[in-house]
Amino acid sequence: MHHISSGQGSAVILIHGLFGNLDNLKGLSKSLEETHQVVRIDVPNHGLSPHWQKMDYPLLAQAVIELMDNLQLERAHILGHSMGGKIAMATALANPDRVTSLIAADIAPVSYQQRHDNVFAGLENINLASLNSRSDALKQLLAAGLDEGTAQFLLKNLSRTDQGFSWKMNLAGLKSCYKDLIAWHNDIETQGFLQYKKPTLFIRGGDSDYVTAEHRQAIISQFPRVQAKTIEGTGHWLHAQKPAMFNRIVADFLNKHDSK
Repeated sequence: MHHISSGQGSAVILIHGLFGNLDNLKGLSKSLEETHQVVRIDVPNHGLSPHWQKMDYPLLAQAVIELMDNLQLERAHILGHSMGGKIAMATALANPDRVTSLIAADIAPVSYQQRHDNVFAGLENINLASLNSRSDALKQLLAAGLDEGTAQFLLKNLSRTDQGFSWKMNLAGLKSCYKDLIAWHNDIETQGFLQYKKPTLFIRGGDSDYVTAEHRQAIISQFPRVQAKTIEGTGHWLHAQKPAMFNRIVADFLNKHDSK
């Protein structure tokens, strides 16, 4: 996976969400670099990472471990936002000896209903061959019913070359794998489900509906050493809406649980 490593100290891996890239958590990375080696990754089918035809959480967790092996990281803290949080959780559940601590930002270890149909429709509606500018693309996304914040976020994936515009992300691959990305593979209703028994922090946005009271049992069952924090006045993009508070919560947790 394409990645950027910076800073020195105990390792922290940062994993972005669906339709994102490694720059999404750049502000958090800068705040941690004085005390940690921070590794930001482009998830497969995003950014500059390879395009995959099959994409599910066991495969993505294995890719994180392979990256750690390539970087000669015996252990690391892992933080992920949204889909990235699921990747982080899957990595910790399958490889607890490699994960010092876990932070999941505004996501629960459960299956979700489809909620991105309008995003896929808006993106597919853009005719890249006839696109003249980013502003034209923005107008088309707004006309498709997306709010400006979401539209601007999605357009970070738009790349301009001498031949015209193209998507950095593998849009077709993400759509075909979408059901696996909203699903969850660790079924606590059956025997033998996995647990991660090391320090875990869930941070949720106070105005978000991604982590609710009905998810409590699923979280505690899989992550028995869990703590929870809510950042009031934020939605799903809590790390971007109140970055100073988010970064401070993360830093305090990491420093408390750094390996000595």
